[in-house]
Amino acid sequence: MTALLLGMVLLLVQPQLVPSRPAELGQQEFLRKAGTLQDDVREGLAPNGSAQQLPQTIIIGVRKGGTRALLEMLSLHPDVAAAENEVHFFDWEEHYSHGLGWYLSQMPFSWPHQLTVEKTPAYFTSPKVPERVHSMNPSIRLLLILRDPSERVLSDYTQVFYNHMQKRKPYPSIEEFLVRDGRLNVDYKALNRSLYHVHMQNWLRFFPLRHIHIVDGDRLIRDPFPEIQKVERFLKLSPQINASNFYFNKTKGFYCLRDSGRDRCLHESKGRAHPQVDPKLLNKLHEYFHEPNKKFFELVGRTFDWH
Repeated sequence: MTALLLGMVLLLVQPQLVPSRPAELGQQEFLRKAGTLQDDVREGLAPNGSAQQLPQTIIIGVRKGGTRALLEMLSLHPDVAAAENEVHFFDWEEHYSHGLGWYLSQMPFSWPHQLTVEKTPAYFTSPKVPERVHSMNPSIRLLLILRDPSERVLSDYTQVFYNHMQKRKPYPSIEEFLVRDGRLNVDYKALNRSLYHVHMQNWLRFFPLRHIHIVDGDRLIRDPFPEIQKVERFLKLSPQINASNFYFNKTKGFYCLRDSGRDRCLHESKGRAHPQVDPKLLNKLHEYFHEPNKKFFELVGRTFDWH
């Protein structure tokens, strides 16, 4: 009788064991109830197991070089997760002051095998950006898409011109920007953005050339598939993008994309006609970029079919 009473007492005071991972709860829900899982957004986690990752690749520029086209084409690859908007983390002080946690929150959710890509064309010409990117990840792979510097200047002007037109605001002619006192206006910002060797030197202070792949933007427009194949190899992606993913749209005058039977083209703001420029002024523009282009070719060890 005494033994029976003793057994009942021991049964009552024995602590109840809690299974380390209840079968009826997923692991994240269990940890959340235990109070050990931080907020999903802050951690960059999603209930389905995907997560936000800092980019392993950044398209750093150049403005009006074809960065949107490059990102859209690269997004055809199933192992690429691309940020939808230009983040401007490294070049805008307001954003940079928020820290890497904020930057992470701007990235898409992706799976562990996917490559996260961000695009902000202003990075290439912003002096502070290379060091900041290097501080985040010195091994990051960078994509730089360039086109003929003179054509890039005209595209730069065209974009700003149409932005003003849409707001019904007047905007000076391109000649008023390009010419001052009868000479080429070298203070025009659009010209400075096309001095590729100046900006490239800044990036090469922090990254070896092997970490920067230069996409020929003019060739990407004419024949995109070979250029995208080079990008796949540089990023060590399996060859998933095919020639059948591209088709020439005669109405728009440039290549569009075909993905899983769905056709899509770039926004109508892309591929706009450039303003008519006096041939003599255009020649001045070509002459101005002649020496800077040579310096850039020497810097990167390859040439481009520019004027």
